[in-house]
Amino acid sequence: MPSRIFSVPALRLALAVLPLLCAFLSANAYPAVANVYARTSVNLDGKWARIIDPYDNGYFDYRLKPFDASPNPTGGYFLDRHPRDKSDLVEYDFDTSPTLMVPGDWNSQDPKLFYYEGTVWYRRLFNAPSSAPGTRLFVYFGAVNYEADVYLNGHKLGKHVGGFTPFSYEVTGLLRPVGNSLIVRVNNARHRDAVPTVNTDWWNYGGITRDVLLVETPSTYISSFLVRLKPGTLDQVEVRVQLDGPRLRQRVSVSLPGLGLSQSAETGDDGAVTLEFPAAKLPLWSPEHPTLNEVVIASETDRTTDRIGFRSITTRGPDILLNGRPVFLRGVSMHEENPMRGGRAYSIEDDRLLLGWAKELGCNFVRLAHYPYNEAMARLADQMGIMVWEEVPVYWTIDWSNPGTLANARAQLTDLITRDQNRASAIVWSVANETPVSDARNRFLRELIHTARTLDGTRLVSAAMEQSADPKDSNHKIVDDPLSGDVDLVSFNEYVGWYVGLPDDILKTRWTVPPNKPVFVSEFGADALQGFHADRLTRFSEEYQADLYKKTLAMLSKIPNWRGTTPWILADFRSPRRPLPNIEDGWNRKGLIGQNGVKKEAFYVLQKFYARKAAEQAAKDGQ
Repeated sequence: MPSRIFSVPALRLALAVLPLLCAFLSANAYPAVANVYARTSVNLDGKWARIIDPYDNGYFDYRLKPFDASPNPTGGYFLDRHPRDKSDLVEYDFDTSPTLMVPGDWNSQDPKLFYYEGTVWYRRLFNAPSSAPGTRLFVYFGAVNYEADVYLNGHKLGKHVGGFTPFSYEVTGLLRPVGNSLIVRVNNARHRDAVPTVNTDWWNYGGITRDVLLVETPSTYISSFLVRLKPGTLDQVEVRVQLDGPRLRQRVSVSLPGLGLSQSAETGDDGAVTLEFPAAKLPLWSPEHPTLNEVVIASETDRTTDRIGFRSITTRGPDILLNGRPVFLRGVSMHEENPMRGGRAYSIEDDRLLLGWAKELGCNFVRLAHYPYNEAMARLADQMGIMVWEEVPVYWTIDWSNPGTLANARAQLTDLITRDQNRASAIVWSVANETPVSDARNRFLRELIHTARTLDGTRLVSAAMEQSADPKDSNHKIVDDPLSGDVDLVSFNEYVGWYVGLPDDILKTRWTVPPNKPVFVSEFGADALQGFHADRLTRFSEEYQADLYKKTLAMLSKIPNWRGTTPWILADFRSPRRPLPNIEDGWNRKGLIGQNGVKKEAFYVLQKFYARKAAEQAAKDGQ
C-alpha cells in the first residue's frame, strides 16, 4: 500500500491529538494478563540488536511522510529488511549492529548514550514455542521508557506511551515456527504534554528497562483477579475474577489451601464474578508478621496461583489504622536506581539491595517515588513486611489543561493499580508530587483521585503537596493545599534548613496543618557528599545533613497529628540538574547512603529515631 503524504498542518494536528489517542490505547487496547510471572512463558531478555536513530529517519522521512508499514514494506521503517540483490539500497542492518542488554537502560550501557534522548530501535529474533491447540500467546513488556512502537514480523502491534507500566499485545497466529523478528522503536524524548513533563529531578533512562516475555494462556483465561479483605471487616474475604475468551460463562473457584477455605460461583455473560466467604482465623499481614497465603483461582479452562497478604488500612481522625490499630509510618523515599551501578534498578537483586537498606534503617514503610517501580518490588515488600506508597509521575508543572495529558496520567494510574491491587504492602496510591496550586491543577488531580477511589476504595489516596509561608511570619508554615480535603493522608514536602534558611531556623518553625487528619511529611532533607566532613554549617558536609535531620525530627514531633515521614532520600541518585563540580557531578546527594553504598552520618540519626518509635509502638501494642 503506498504511503499517504501528510501536509504540515495535518501532521501538526495529528501530533496534537497523539497524547490523547495514545493514552486511550494504553489504557484500553492491550489485553490484560494477570499474574504474568505465574504463567508459562518464554523469556526474551538478553542481547537485542540496536540502531541509534536521533533524527527518527526509521519512522518519518524528511518530507513529513510516514513510511510504508505494510507487512512487506518497500521502504522506510527499520523492520529487518535485507537487500534483495546487490543493487537494492538498504541503509541499516540489525544483523551487524551492536547490542544492548534487556532489561536495562541504554544510558548506563554505552558512554555514547549517557545523555542521549531520542529513538533507539531494538530487535530480538526468536523461535515460536511449542503450544497446545487453542493456546493464546501474548508479548508482554514490563516497561519501556517512554514511547514504544512494537512490530512483529513486519506487522505493527501497536504503540504504548508511558515509561513505567506494563503492556502486552496478543500475537496468537502471528508467529512463525522459527525466525520471528520482534522490533521496538523506543523514544525517551521529553515533551511538555507528557507524564512526566519536560523538567524532572531524576535521570531520563531510556530503553526497554524491564522484562520482555512471550506468555501462554488458554483460549479462555483469567485476565484479572482481586483478592482482599472485604472492606470494613477483618474476617471476610472478597474475590473478583474476570475471564477473557470465547467461553465467558464458567464456574470459578477460589481456595486458600493452607487455611482450608474455598468458594465457587458461576460467572456472568461478561465473564465476571464476585465471591465472598468467611475467614474467622485468617492471619493478618503486618510489618511484624508479613504472613502471605497461597491463593488458587481456577476456572474450567484456566488456573493461577498467587501469594497474598490480608490486611486493612484506614484512617480515623488523626490516626492511620493498620488492621484497626494505630501505626506510625517509619519511612524513607527511594528512586528505582542502583546507586553503585548508576543505572535503572530492574532485578530482584536490585530490589533486595534497596529494601534491605530500608529495613536496616528501621523502616516499616517506603515511598516509591516518583513513578511505578518494577512489579517485583511490591512483591518483595510483601515478603519483607514493608508498607509501600506507590506514585505516578505527575510531577511539578504538568500540562494541566490538556485532556490528552490527563488521559495519559489516568491510564498510568489505572495500570499501576491494576497490576498491584493484590499486594498487601501497597497502602497508598499517590497521584502527584510538588504540583503548584491552580484551578486547572486542582481539577486534574481531583480526576485522578476519583479514578483511584473508583478502582480501589480500600487504600489511602494522597499526593506529595507543598506548603506556604505566612506572609507576616516567615517561621510560620501553613499546609493549606486545596486538595487537603480530598485526600486521606495530608502529605507535604518541606525543606526548611536546606532550600529555606539554615538548620538553626528549623527549631523556630511552627506549623499549621489541617486538624483531625493524619499528617505525613513526604520529603525533607539536605545534600551531603559521602566522606566530606566539616562543621555543621558547611553545606554538603555529612555534619550539615545530620544536624538538619536531628532538628527536623524534633520539629516534626511537635505536630500533634504527625503520623509518619519519608525523608528524601535513601541513596544518592543521578540527576542532570545537579552539575556542581567535585560535589554533585550529576548526582543528587540527598541520599542517606552514598553512590558507593557507604552510609552517611544522617543514616544513623534516622535509624536511632526509628528504633525509638518502633519501641514506643511495641509498648502500645503490648508486644
